[in-house]
Amino acid sequence: MGHIRRPFFLPPCARKQPALFDGTLAAPGSRRRAWIDSLFVDHAVFRLPWTNFAAVIPGKVYRCNHPTPRRLAAATRRYGLRTLVNLRGHRRCGSDALSREAASRIGLTHLDMAFESRGAPHRDRILRFAAMYATLDFPMLMHCKSGADRAGLASGLVILFEGGTAEQALRQLSWRFGHFNRSRTGILDAFFLRYRHEAEGRLPFLDWVRDEYDEARLRRDFVAGRLASFINDQVLRRE
Repeated sequence: MGHIRRPFFLPPCARKQPALFDGTLAAPGSRRRAWIDSLFVDHAVFRLPWTNFAAVIPGKVYRCNHPTPRRLAAATRRYGLRTLVNLRGHRRCGSDALSREAASRIGLTHLDMAFESRGAPHRDRILRFAAMYATLDFPMLMHCKSGADRAGLASGLVILFEGGTAEQALRQLSWRFGHFNRSRTGILDAFFLRYRHEAEGRLPFLDWVRDEYDEARLRRDFVAGRLASFINDQVLRRE
């Protein structure tokens, strides 16, 4: 007898499920789905009491985790915000849709500037961010998901754009914000340390980025701690 193939059935939990939120607030019921997606899929429920808000340059640049519409409106009133910079990039999730709509309603300029949290910072993205920063309408607020890693990188870059030191930039990547420098996100610290070691005092920061920074070598040289990476990536499930 030939081999009889049995039908293969995926268990319900393994079947591909339709997305809860399709990325638009136009459809009936989409706002409710966006909030559910934001709170429970994008973990905004933890960001309701914890804002991770801080001034990078008081009166000019601020940072936080992904703000809810109410928080964004309150910060705009208090700090006179003019621009919101999204460090996550455009995403089809409830948090993204709700904050974009809120920025439009409040009158903020909304800009996307995606960075990575676990890779060597890309030269072209740093230079693009520098060009964007030179034309921004201030005060501005930057956010990623948790306000720890990409917000820390961007804040450190701002410090250097403004003529600060690598040591000052490194303070933006701190446990105070929930950043773990022994995990894979520690490559962001390694980036600023490399500038301090190789060029600070010899070359302006952007000249070093443009002419000498070797992101491939930074990736090869950096070694992350396994336990810290496991906690950051698998337990906390940071983006």
